[in-house]
Amino acid sequence: MAKLFRAAIMGPPGSGKGTISKRIAESFGLQYLSSGHYLRESIAANTEAGLLVKTYVDRSMMVPDHVMTRLMLPRLEQLHGHSWLLDGFPRTLSQAQALNSLVQLDLVISLNIPYETLRERLSDRWIHPASGRVYNMGFNPPRKQGKDDVTGEPLIQHDDDKPEALMSRLRHYKDMAKPVINLYKSQGIHYSFSGTDTNRIWPYINSLLSTKIDTQPSDAFQTQTP
Repeated sequence: MAKLFRAAIMGPPGSGKGTISKRIAESFGLQYLSSGHYLRESIAANTEAGLLVKTYVDRSMMVPDHVMTRLMLPRLEQLHGHSWLLDGFPRTLSQAQALNSLVQLDLVISLNIPYETLRERLSDRWIHPASGRVYNMGFNPPRKQGKDDVTGEPLIQHDDDKPEALMSRLRHYKDMAKPVINLYKSQGIHYSFSGTDTNRIWPYINSLLSTKIDTQPSDAFQTQTP
């Protein structure tokens, strides 16, 4: 059986984490675990944690560390025999320490994208709230303007994606991410990638992972099958 591999990806809003994550999952057979997906799933399922999450999401507040860890850690425990890539967790030092107590990560990737690029991407970004599907009017537009491809429901633009809110979001992200990045740097597992174009960053990430994951993608994928 292939050696298990656990990684996390970090980056500010609009950095292309979702796109890169899906490419990593497909190329190396890792399960892609999005904290946003789990948040929406728990709300939809009306679980105890989901109801708690909803009280924060409805008020556009950040979900606190103890709620995030309560939601995420049991999911990760269920995947003890699998290789995976985490997106959106851990976001804070407290979350990273809680994760460390459960599992040691093999690799953490950070995406550093210039402010101007983020501003351009997010001003074009529209979202289907129920599923979290993201569209970009520049390079990934919906088939019908303003409508979700799958459900036909209206797309929205988050207020915090608008330029005036982006700077404070970016500052907030950097303040939270810095101690997390420092922790992973101290463990020797942190790698940072900078650029304005996801397609140009990807080959470097692909090359790094090829040296870190000691298996062929097909073998790795087979270890994910329950």
